[in-house]
Amino acid sequence: MSSISALFARLRTRRLATAFVILAAISGAILFGSYTAYGVHGQEKPGDSADATPLKITTSSVAPNAFSQIAKQVGPAVVNINTRTLAKESIKGKRIPLNPHGRIAPAPQSPDDEDQGDGQGQGPDQGQGPGGQGNFQDFFNRFFGGQGPEMNPDEQGERDSLGSGFIVDPKGYIITNNHVVEKADEIYVKLSTDPDSTDLGRKARVIGTDKATDLAVIKIETDKPLPTVKLGNSDSSTVGDWVIAIGSPFSLSQTVTAGIISAKNRTIEPGASGQFQHFIQTDAAINPGNSGGPLVNMNSEVIGVNTAIYTQSSGYQGIGFAMPSNTVVQVYNDLISPSHKVTRGIIGISFREGLSGAVGRVYGFSHGVLVQTVTPGQPADKAGIKPRDIIVTIDGRPIKDGNDLVADIASRRPGSSARIGYIRDGKQADTTVVIGDRDKVFSEQASSQEEAAPEKGDSGESKLGITVREVTPATATKLGMSGMVVLTVRPSSFADQQGLQPGLVITHINKLATSNKAEYDKIVGGLKSGQDVVFEVMDPKHPDLGINFVGGTLP
Repeated sequence: MSSISALFARLRTRRLATAFVILAAISGAILFGSYTAYGVHGQEKPGDSADATPLKITTSSVAPNAFSQIAKQVGPAVVNINTRTLAKESIKGKRIPLNPHGRIAPAPQSPDDEDQGDGQGQGPDQGQGPGGQGNFQDFFNRFFGGQGPEMNPDEQGERDSLGSGFIVDPKGYIITNNHVVEKADEIYVKLSTDPDSTDLGRKARVIGTDKATDLAVIKIETDKPLPTVKLGNSDSSTVGDWVIAIGSPFSLSQTVTAGIISAKNRTIEPGASGQFQHFIQTDAAINPGNSGGPLVNMNSEVIGVNTAIYTQSSGYQGIGFAMPSNTVVQVYNDLISPSHKVTRGIIGISFREGLSGAVGRVYGFSHGVLVQTVTPGQPADKAGIKPRDIIVTIDGRPIKDGNDLVADIASRRPGSSARIGYIRDGKQADTTVVIGDRDKVFSEQASSQEEAAPEKGDSGESKLGITVREVTPATATKLGMSGMVVLTVRPSSFADQQGLQPGLVITHINKLATSNKAEYDKIVGGLKSGQDVVFEVMDPKHPDLGINFVGGTLP
């Protein structure tokens, strides 16, 4: 037994020795591999790449797509526009720089979002240029929510802004947005062929502007014909068509973006301000700096001028607006005329858009315009048109709605005549209206409003909560009596609680006539707390409704 045990012991010893030999060999191999893979300083040596093949650029002919062809064709006529508003001299004659870190909100506006006459519209505000937070915010319009650098109210400094435009005449005539150039002291244009340098470009001058459509025409001098674009028919474009926007967003000139027409006839300003702004909506990327650049169809024709964006971030969010080329052509032709302005017709009425179907059924019409007010002394008034009349035709052509009426009248020259068909009390009638000059009418209205400013020392302001002025002679004639027109009503005041509103005319207080300011002040001055006060009021827009009696106990 002892010999057998010794045999097994020797076998175990040999197996262990063999195992140690194998482990030693493996360890040596690992160490050798590590030594060969790393240098003496412990760095890994590159692997063998002798079998790798170097890469080469493949030269092949790829047919250009339609977008690239259009960009090559239209791009040379698209320009970069830089404007500069020069610093104004302060009292001490110093120039103070613009604060580059502030923010400025759009100027407050209070458009009438219901009443719509044939009044003049208003385009987006001019933007800010390089130099700080909120750069190139050339879409300040309250609808778009943009913001830009702030100017300290006590400081005035140089400001730059950026926009785009496109050449339509080889002599150097360029179309852009009014808000790009309207506040500029200096305008510079860079062509696509001009060297990319710090030079602002070629000096340009304004030929004419039109705020109602936010369009402008500028001109640069040239000694040789310049490349131009073709204007297409925007009316023939349809929703879903491919379009390309070209411009200088964020100072990146000759930027091309593509999208489709998302909608047409889009109005983004309510009331009279948007009467001449019926935009093409697109999802082609439009950003600050694209303003004034072209929107191009797949025939390389400009069908719109990129004007505005809808945004909550001051950048692209897929909703941009372009003024249709058919409108642009009409405005351009007027601006290059000897008068250098757009002349529009007017007849002097106001109306309300978006009336319910019930109104049409009760008043007996399915199309046309229900007249709300008629301005005294204006063409419609002279032709005998009255409130509640329903205008249904112009020169025999049916009128669809208010936009149709405004477009037709505005396109006519002042002094020309139009035959207006209307319905009154269910009966058809017609009359000839001599078209008036829109600018002249609004100038006269502005002057009369300045003359009719509220008078200082209004005795009813603290006691009743209203400010008033004497009615104009024209209104007094219309009402058949004199009185005091309400200008403002303080919220929660005695007058507000009685239902008085701006525009109403107070003819009597407690049966005493308020024919003039002296009479009104004397009556109001004698009112006491706890006294009953009754106003006799009339609505000058609807004098046929007669006198209304409102009143209560003065607190």
